[in-house]
Amino acid sequence: MTDRPWLDMYPPEIPKTIDYDRIPLQEFLTRSGNKFPEKTAMHFMGKDISYKEFHESALKFANYLRTLGIEKGDRVAIMLPNCPQSAIAYYGILYIGGIVVQTNPLYTERELTYQMADSGAKAIISLDLLFGRITKIIKETKLEHVIITGIKDYLPFPKNLIYPFIQKKEHGIIVKVEHRGMNHLFTEIMKIAKPDPVSYDFNFDEDIALLQYTGGTTGPPKGVMLTHANLISNAQMCNAWLYKCEDGEETVMGILPFFHVYGMTTVLVLSVMSGNKMVLIPKFDFDTALKAIDKQKPTLFPGAPTIYIGLLNHPDLAKYDLSSIKACISGSAALPVELQERFEKVTGGKLVEGYGLTETSPVAIANFVWEKRRVKGSIGVPWPDTDACILGPESSEPLPNGEVGEIAVKGPQVMKGYWNRPEETAETFRDGWLLTGDLGYMDDEGHFYVVDRKKDMIIASGFNIYPREIEEVLYEHDAIQECVVAGVPDPYRGETVKAYIVLKEGKSVTEEELNTYCREHLASFKVPRQYEFRKELPKTAVGKILRRSLIDEEKKKMEQELQTS
Repeated sequence: MTDRPWLDMYPPEIPKTIDYDRIPLQEFLTRSGNKFPEKTAMHFMGKDISYKEFHESALKFANYLRTLGIEKGDRVAIMLPNCPQSAIAYYGILYIGGIVVQTNPLYTERELTYQMADSGAKAIISLDLLFGRITKIIKETKLEHVIITGIKDYLPFPKNLIYPFIQKKEHGIIVKVEHRGMNHLFTEIMKIAKPDPVSYDFNFDEDIALLQYTGGTTGPPKGVMLTHANLISNAQMCNAWLYKCEDGEETVMGILPFFHVYGMTTVLVLSVMSGNKMVLIPKFDFDTALKAIDKQKPTLFPGAPTIYIGLLNHPDLAKYDLSSIKACISGSAALPVELQERFEKVTGGKLVEGYGLTETSPVAIANFVWEKRRVKGSIGVPWPDTDACILGPESSEPLPNGEVGEIAVKGPQVMKGYWNRPEETAETFRDGWLLTGDLGYMDDEGHFYVVDRKKDMIIASGFNIYPREIEEVLYEHDAIQECVVAGVPDPYRGETVKAYIVLKEGKSVTEEELNTYCREHLASFKVPRQYEFRKELPKTAVGKILRRSLIDEEKKKMEQELQTS
């Protein structure tokens, strides 16, 4: 594309193109380890870990992996919450040219078996609590080594002594693993391995750093191949976007899990690249988060709308100081305007919506943080060196401004492809454009708008209905804390609109009142025909509401009703 109207809106501080560092991703840890040796890299439940210790520990892990026969291109899985071991393992794997496979600790045996078998991982590092789950699936995978660690391993005294008793009380077990055979203890690795420099033949554009599995909403999860070039370019774009932030001076809230690409890039990779401090939260709850913000004074807080909503509606919010927060980029779901305004009023910082997907490492489009603030409803404009357009069903030519089609993206952060799935990779691209699966449009200035996921669009009585539009209206209602809108089966309309509602504490509203409210703001065919009030909504690890699981619930209900009728 030669017509990039959004570039005219860029503040002078944001470059239109970036000269990317063509180095291995792990080299940024080497740089920060040398530049900021005594600076805190990670704060974890009362313990500070310096960049010097972080760097040396990652090299120790790398050298130990070499003794196990792990070589360049081998896959090593990380199945950990946000803790120092997760970050150390991530960079240690990269130091030997390995490929990280991020794995959700909540995975069932079936999900874990699939991912380990599909990726061909040779080793996995995980929590002691999960050791039993791993041993049950080893025979169905190519796993040769299991590295075990525990939350207590990086707790300060006396927490490290008390934690095993808490673990036994909460989970009913204390797991003991011996350092022998295919089983290895992280604590022993840190004692016996040496922090020697490691080198290998490196190809910036081709070498894969990460296999990040998609959620599998359209079939089995796919391993997205993200190269060193992909991840470095996206992190340096992010750094350019946050131009008021200073290297080595920021503190980043690490609520988003590293096993999700959003947390991995905006917290882990960006912090290490910039020499900033990470405040790691292994198990998210709002009390812990508010206390950490109050004590650790984070300046950057990547998150998701549901996280910000939960914090703002916490009954003890007024007891905590959130004024340290300078900037937040919200992702994973649409950011309601009412939420943005309220959060900025409470914190004094800036909250903006960003847009992307696993296949774009993940950010491709975002609103400006400080200048030329958000146009209502817009996800923002493309980042430096990133092209975006709206494509029709078959054409490779962009649609005129204002017309709804599929959002397509090009840029250095776009994935290499899907692991061992050349046909699905080919289907995801059209003449070099990555097809996002999201419906949207672009205005004359270059702002992009998401109408909805292509697969979430509701077709009721022939009308195309976009859940996001209805959700925006519902979020503006004073009684609603969270909501999601889905198309559920309907024998007459094909699909009908249903809204799932979580009310704010102490607030109430009836279906009739909501119906009247929606009819004042929406065309009649868009107004929900059904409302369901819930205490909570199903979510992913990063707080994205699982619309699809609610639809599946409705389908199962209908099937049961048909069987009993």
